[in-house]
Amino acid sequence: MINRIALFLCLLTIGFTTSAVDMVLKGVYQGKDIYVKNPFGGEGVGFCVYQVLVNGEITSDEVNSSAFAIDLGQFNLEIGAPLEVIIRSKDDCTPKVINPESIHPQSTFEMGGMTIEHSGKLAWTTSKESGILPYVVEQFKWNKWVAVSEVIGRGSDIENSYSTSVRLVKGQNLFRVKQEDSEGIRYSEPVSISADVEDAELLRTKIFDKIEFSRPTDFELYSEYGELVAAGYGPFIDTAELKPGRYYVNFGSHFGSVVTKK
Repeated sequence: MINRIALFLCLLTIGFTTSAVDMVLKGVYQGKDIYVKNPFGGEGVGFCVYQVLVNGEITSDEVNSSAFAIDLGQFNLEIGAPLEVIIRSKDDCTPKVINPESIHPQSTFEMGGMTIEHSGKLAWTTSKESGILPYVVEQFKWNKWVAVSEVIGRGSDIENSYSTSVRLVKGQNLFRVKQEDSEGIRYSEPVSISADVEDAELLRTKIFDKIEFSRPTDFELYSEYGELVAAGYGPFIDTAELKPGRYYVNFGSHFGSVVTKK
């Protein structure tokens, strides 16, 4: 009798033990549904997914099929609202989300205007953002666009104002901002300003343990084979560990200045 009771309790425990795996997706609502491929469980009985939650609320979606949609529209979310989707499944199988990019933040901003002041303040306004993404500020110098600052976007569809400090160089200065999402990159129209600021100069072109400038400046240092070996901002570049030879340095408004390490 005791053995029968023990066996019954053991079976009861097994019956109420659930082996499960949670797949967690985080993003923002973009007005699209999520589609899930739902295989059978490992034993071939029943489907893999048994429950879906959106922001902690159990959905009413029918998950007992080989593929199903998570209808995010039923939650009356605003575009850009944060999302946490939990897909609960058995631990002997793995569902597949067919379109995870559907809740990735999208770059949808519309530029209201951008200005640059002689003080080095870059400011811009946007509207119709639908996800929190960084704005990367780029400056055209050394014959290319160079990232010089980053500002986190607010993701709001109302008017947003942003600003950041940038370092102007002598002559024409050209700036733009960009956002990158899963589908590509969006750029603003560039804005320009002519600045009459003190330019940095090389103190010498034949060097030993460092390249010195007349004042702190942004710089890039390349080997004669085109390999970037140093980049940053400061009054000098440490070259103590570099091999002797010819190098090319971009700094301030100067491009491709030649220095020789002895």
